[in-house]
Amino acid sequence: MSDNIASAIAVPQDDTAATLLHSMNTIQTTKTFRRIFSLSAIGLFLDAMDIYLASGTLNSFTSSGFSTSVQNSIFLSAGFLGLFLGSIFASVIGDSKGRMKAFQWNLLLFGLATFIGAFSPNMIFLIITRFIAEIGLGAEMVTSFSIINEFAPIASRGKWCTLASCLANIGAPVAMLLCLFIIPHFSWRGMFFISGALAMVFSYFRHDLPESPRWDIQHQKYDEAAETINMLFSEMKAEKKQPLEYHSTKKNNNSTDQHLARNTFVAISLAMAAMVCQYTFTSWVPTLLVSQGVTATHSLVYTTIMMVGAPIGAFIGSVLVERIGRRLNIILAFSMVVVLGIIYGHLTNGTAVIVTGFLLTICFYILNATIIGVYITELFSTKYRFRGAGTANGLAKLANFGMPYVVVTLLQVADASAVIYLIAGVAAVAAVIAAVFGPETKGKRIN
Repeated sequence: MSDNIASAIAVPQDDTAATLLHSMNTIQTTKTFRRIFSLSAIGLFLDAMDIYLASGTLNSFTSSGFSTSVQNSIFLSAGFLGLFLGSIFASVIGDSKGRMKAFQWNLLLFGLATFIGAFSPNMIFLIITRFIAEIGLGAEMVTSFSIINEFAPIASRGKWCTLASCLANIGAPVAMLLCLFIIPHFSWRGMFFISGALAMVFSYFRHDLPESPRWDIQHQKYDEAAETINMLFSEMKAEKKQPLEYHSTKKNNNSTDQHLARNTFVAISLAMAAMVCQYTFTSWVPTLLVSQGVTATHSLVYTTIMMVGAPIGAFIGSVLVERIGRRLNIILAFSMVVVLGIIYGHLTNGTAVIVTGFLLTICFYILNATIIGVYITELFSTKYRFRGAGTANGLAKLANFGMPYVVVTLLQVADASAVIYLIAGVAAVAAVIAAVFGPETKGKRIN
């Protein structure tokens, strides 16, 4: 890095914003980015664990007499309502007060409420603490993926976002394994205790991080942006890294906001489809297996094996997202969910159920890594990123608010296959939306 680049950044000119943005677009990975990436991945790991904490403990609630099936549905719905509100709050705070403000408070709120929930005297108290905890966790996907997106090098941001998703989704099988070993000895309370304690510990290390220079530039805080960018350049120099070459075009800069309505529709539609498919399957698969005659213990074993597909799917997504692009990756994965979902609905053999469920889980997490981890944040410029991602994630989670009641109704009037066919139908609609309206965002500048 040449010294005159740092000087140009430090002394604002008429084209300060353009100069700063160009400099930010030439940044390589540094120790600050690696710290941000690690803390984001840990938060997302706890987020993934939490999904299966809910599904893995539902049967324990009922079998121990702590709750009823109706209360279980309320428990799930309260969680999704909290996730919706958390996503919206994060988008408002992140866009108005700064990315790091949202990044710092959400994990602490989740951890504290979950930890308190471990000592719940009754199901009503647990539902309340669950609602509060999920407000904190609802902000996690919005903040973590957006922050990685804004700090990562342009050419590899898809890789970094999907790698975070891959590492995070190791939390899926980890959570189910913990359920297998913790619940028999310490009941569901042990799971809540562990999850809450971990979140509180890691929330401490999120303080003292620099604000996103892209947010500072958007809010005309040029001195603050210059200070952070200079620090990143200094770290690059210490690591003997040169600025990346980047050539921007006017068309590339403006195209995102010119298609804001279309991109918002695509983001909301695909996020809703991905989360409804994934959460419905993963939250209810132990219950669905029990309704098909599998014992509660064996259902957890089956689910644990299936959930090994989560990090595998995220890893596959991290490879494909930079090789074949975001759009084709999404279309193919949704199409596979349709095919596998129809097959799964006709299966009765235990081995076939596990294998097909495992493949379905891989597809769900390819979609999770690609859509939630990368695509949504790339559809919006810095000005709209948190609001766009927050709205898409929030509405997706709100859609899941009603899914427990839909599932219960389907199980009352039909069999478990109806739930799987519903998932396949949602995936089919999403594949068409991605094919018709979805733009390709690979390698696109974020301004």
